[in-house]
Amino acid sequence: MEQRHLGRTGLRVSRIGLGTLTWGRDTDEHDAAEQLKVFWEAGGTLVDTADVYGGGEAEYLLGRLMEGLVPRHDLVIATKAGSVADPYRRVDGSRGHLLAALDASLDRLGTDHVDLWQLHAFDPATPLEETLQAVDLAVSSGRARYAGVSGFCGWQLAKAATWQLAGAGARTRLASTQMEYSLLQRGVEREVLPAALDLGVGLLPSSPLGRGVLTGKYRTGTPADSRGASELLAPFVEPYLDEAASRVVDAVATAAEGLATTALQVALAWVRDRPGVAAPIVGARNAQQLTEALSVEALSLPYEICQALDDVSAPVHRYPDQDWSTL
Repeated sequence: MEQRHLGRTGLRVSRIGLGTLTWGRDTDEHDAAEQLKVFWEAGGTLVDTADVYGGGEAEYLLGRLMEGLVPRHDLVIATKAGSVADPYRRVDGSRGHLLAALDASLDRLGTDHVDLWQLHAFDPATPLEETLQAVDLAVSSGRARYAGVSGFCGWQLAKAATWQLAGAGARTRLASTQMEYSLLQRGVEREVLPAALDLGVGLLPSSPLGRGVLTGKYRTGTPADSRGASELLAPFVEPYLDEAASRVVDAVATAAEGLATTALQVALAWVRDRPGVAAPIVGARNAQQLTEALSVEALSLPYEICQALDDVSAPVHRYPDQDWSTL
């Protein structure tokens, strides 16, 4: 698999990442092991997790698998801290919470460092400089090699990245930002992506298949074994089952038919090759699904197909994002 630099750093990652959101909850150790082995054998390196996935079980499971299945040095382990596992989805960006969370992650993962440590969300109640000081301490102590953010809007990303760059040599530049990005969700193109491109921050798209909808599996109903049929995840899928999304899904299916490939591969290739994107994070239900996603490596979409998909999924950009001279 092709390797890409993550932002304007020396860290190289596979251009498809493996997500572990469901590990330890819906994905058991056997299925997780199959996925990790398939991913590794295909040349994948970037494995994304978080301290709150499965209440910590995702990290623990990944750590167990690195003991005997896949060598630790072959993987780029990315985890997150800052979210608090409670019904209110609180965020704690304090230095104390973040560093304690990192130590707990390292213990579960069974490693002395993570390759990419990400702030899971912006905490408006904690001074940003305190949060970023925790990032600097994590890197300077060797517990993290690189740092990024997740869920930061445009101004938050720009403020954080600029703060780090302002102290060249003393602070850790941000390597990445993780945000939802797909043909069904192009909101990052308004401000997040322009900020990331300008500041040399690589984008790691989450839900690159539109929460599974872009595969076309919901075109004729909700499959019994899909996320949309799950009591827990149905509300996550439902926003992308409207008429506007249906038009995009139909266009992806048409493109797939013309290219003799699958809708999944077309949708994933589109987001993988967007400007500023380093590696979409794919969360598969099983090894078979992951294998299909990884087979996108050989696919490059023709310009005409990309243009058609851009047009049918184009987000509405009005003032102040639109050029003022056209208003």
